Amino acid sequence: MAKEYIDFETLKYLLHEVHDLEEVLQQDRFADHDKESLNLFLDSVKEFSDRELFPYFKEMDEKPAYHKDGAVIVHEQVGVMMKKGGEMGLISGTFDYEAGGLQLPMMAYTASAFIQDAANNHLPGYVGLTLGAAELIIHFASEELKDTYVPDMLSGNWGGTMCLTEPQAGSSLSDVVTKAVPAEDCSYKITGQKIFISGGDHQYAENFVHLVLARIEGAPAGTKGISLFIVPKKRPDGNGGLVSNDVTTVADFQKMGQRGYCTTHLGFGDADDCRGWLVGEAHQGLKYMFLMMNGARIAVGRGAAAIATAAYQASLQYAKERPQGRKLASTGKKDPEQGQTLIINHPDVRRMLLLQKVIAEGSLSLVMLASKYYDLKETLKDKSEKEKYALLLELIIPMVKTYPSDMGAHTVSNGLQVLGGYGFCSDFILQQYHRDIRIFPIYEGTTGIQSQDLLGRKLLMENGKALELLTAEIMQTIQDASKFDDLKSHAGKLGEKLQLAQKVIGFLVGFAQKGNYERFLADATPFMEFLSTITMSWIWLDMASHAKNALVTGDKTHSEDFYESKIHAMKFFFKYELPKTNGLAEILMDEEVLTIAGEKELFN
Repeated sequence: MAKEYIDFETLKYLLHEVHDLEEVLQQDRFADHDKESLNLFLDSVKEFSDRELFPYFKEMDEKPAYHKDGAVIVHEQVGVMMKKGGEMGLISGTFDYEAGGLQLPMMAYTASAFIQDAANNHLPGYVGLTLGAAELIIHFASEELKDTYVPDMLSGNWGGTMCLTEPQAGSSLSDVVTKAVPAEDCSYKITGQKIFISGGDHQYAENFVHLVLARIEGAPAGTKGISLFIVPKKRPDGNGGLVSNDVTTVADFQKMGQRGYCTTHLGFGDADDCRGWLVGEAHQGLKYMFLMMNGARIAVGRGAAAIATAAYQASLQYAKERPQGRKLASTGKKDPEQGQTLIINHPDVRRMLLLQKVIAEGSLSLVMLASKYYDLKETLKDKSEKEKYALLLELIIPMVKTYPSDMGAHTVSNGLQVLGGYGFCSDFILQQYHRDIRIFPIYEGTTGIQSQDLLGRKLLMENGKALELLTAEIMQTIQDASKFDDLKSHAGKLGEKLQLAQKVIGFLVGFAQKGNYERFLADATPFMEFLSTITMSWIWLDMASHAKNALVTGDKTHSEDFYESKIHAMKFFFKYELPKTNGLAEILMDEEVLTIAGEKELFN
């Protein structure tokens, strides 16, 4: 395994210099925090991750979670993660003081979770899902339900889950059939099954609080008839104790990757004695769940960026240590008398490593930007400014979830290629990163779903206002970068791509205006790649502009080489990634239709 799994210096550069955490800390909610205290918090998370997460990463893959006698058995470090997660505020960090939280900015919490994800992506999900479930309860449930469930969740004594998917429904939540029947004691009798429930059962939590989407008997069909329920594995007995709530762990899915992160199949009400308690109002379950989805999708992008980062660090270490081949002499031939060179000196290896670097660091910057938008929309007092950041967040969320996941998987594959045949061997860690990251394009809405959300909903939201706001942000960066001679041409290229994006969007929206929505959305996934690549070019130009400004003004927190490396990475992205948008634009504006089902069957 690599000696290091993140570049801590780059994380702090993005947090403080590029995305200006201090701007967020000026809001009243974060008055008790400052740069120094939050850096100490991140240092403590890094130390914890070094000690309790990273050393067990390979072992958790080799000794995966498994189902036995109606229970799921997981690695003992899950117990450490739950206990320390409660003690260190890794579950409650962003919550109000009144709820037992630390009132951390989302930016700081995201940075801390990124460290954990990079150290061992099998472990943070256990506390992350407990956090998400507790957040839903705090926002929407009654005071009685909050008092009953939240304290033990925030301490790490109890786990929490989100139970959406069913065997027959998959991502189509309108087809959920889990049933809730009102009982005389204000509870509901729950019957049904849920699959792919991450962290759904293990021996290191005294109880599990499942948040379950279900239909109250007689509810309307489709998504409008779905309600949200708290369904604990063990329910309170009224005397301060807990009794079984007829929640059965049917199985644990054996997976290609993230094998230490259990994924369960749960049954509810097999003995007709499963009780649930309604969260908020009836038939509002999907609305409540999706109000929390922005945070969940930031988390997916963050996790993918973290794995891509750890894989890059492992690839880089190998390339610096592995001698093979010889450099070409000035004659264009290799000198057999010359000693072997390290593979990092070969241009094609450097290209693959730089691709890993620009995707990993760019993805992290995008995730940090989304976290900042989240903080500002939640804490600013000015209504128009709150609306601005809310719209910006809504627009970029599909890209935040998708780009790090899809391109992260691609770059981890590149990292495996850097190692050559060793990359395919279990003795080296790249194959595990390759397997682990593959689930991320599927988590929390697949790439196809996110792409349709971006093109079909977010782009047209409020008559395109969100897109206007994002365009204005990009134009500001272009203006800032144009002040520097060696960034001016790159700023110009990004401006040209913005014009190309307007042309592509105009072409596609024309189909929507004619009511031809199937054609409008048929190429949503290529459009996601197109717009994401342009957005990432903006992200990189912004990073390079901050680096150049530090070099010019002499106001340097980091070394000159550090800042120069960011500018070089931006130039790499603009040379090797941004031009791909030309081919994607050609695809998107091609009149020929080849993927919409017609009368003739084309698959043999």
